[in-house]
Amino acid sequence: MSLCDLTPAYIRAIAPYQPGKPISELQRELGLSQIIKLASNENPLGPSPHSIQAMESLLETLALYPDGNGFDLRSAIGQKFGVELPQIILGNGSNDILEFAARAFLGVGSSAVYSQHAFAVYPLATQVVGAQGIEVPAKEFGCDLEAMVDAIRPDTRVLFIANPNNPTGTFISGPMLRKAFERVPDHVLIVLDEAYTEYLRAEETYDSISWLKDFPNLLVSRTFSKAYGLAGLRVGFGLAAPGVIDLMNRVRAPFNVSTLGLAAAEAALGDGEFLARSVALNRAGMNQIVQGLNALNLPYIPSWGNFVAFKVGEGLAIYQKLLRAGVIVRPIANYGMPEWLRVSIGLASENALFLEALGKIVKQHA
Repeated sequence: MSLCDLTPAYIRAIAPYQPGKPISELQRELGLSQIIKLASNENPLGPSPHSIQAMESLLETLALYPDGNGFDLRSAIGQKFGVELPQIILGNGSNDILEFAARAFLGVGSSAVYSQHAFAVYPLATQVVGAQGIEVPAKEFGCDLEAMVDAIRPDTRVLFIANPNNPTGTFISGPMLRKAFERVPDHVLIVLDEAYTEYLRAEETYDSISWLKDFPNLLVSRTFSKAYGLAGLRVGFGLAAPGVIDLMNRVRAPFNVSTLGLAAAEAALGDGEFLARSVALNRAGMNQIVQGLNALNLPYIPSWGNFVAFKVGEGLAIYQKLLRAGVIVRPIANYGMPEWLRVSIGLASENALFLEALGKIVKQHA
């Protein structure tokens, strides 16, 4: 029996993540002079100028390790959101936060609950620690909160909820969330993943962070990768009761956020003008994409994020045709939606190129 055969079965059963090819390689392979990427829900404006300036000021310090406690960034987060330092943990992207939660609270003999069509990290983080995943059927492509709470078992330790949800873009109102949380047993950690919360309209926002005082089993996860434009730096953070954060810190690797990431995130957090501009651009782009999908008579799921899932029938075939036209979107067959694609909101010119290419392909398939 080989060494690999002795690895736990739940590890061998994991399908490795398949990253997309670099744009430069795709251009070479396909013979294209230009490719636009609308696949990963990135901010088309790039980083805040304040973040760039903060990083440039630290280039000569990169021989030194970063602050392992992230004191300055955690202090800025605490001041902005009204929480104490022991309630804050930093991650190498919000994926890190989700994985900390799984490693600290799940294991063999326990279970986690999440929705069908939910972020792929939830089942992966559950499986990698040997816990059992309980996938609850979606309701209109979103979380069926009542059914998810009902699915909690005595061995359940984590409940994953994304709001807005990726890849479907669906949204649950604050009052509905809080009502459901009141039914969750104390022994279950509620992981509320709010990676796209900055894109919500004012009338849709809710203050989940203020709920921490009422729900000691609540973890709010957020990221600097989306609206803040720092996806390449991988910085996220989690907010929870000090006891929860203490356990998560025990499985956190030292120096898990880089010097540049810490500085750029702190600067981005203070640049309200850039954030507002990013949100406004996304709102205009969302309208542009939705109007284009309506004109093409393609069904789509109303989205509260910075992306839209739309139905094309042969998802992989249309994806490949778009790719050859110089537009990268995201096929979501691995989310149980083989007839759908997801497109990120880009600049107005990028959105227009996508819609033009999609229109030509749809006509060919008609």
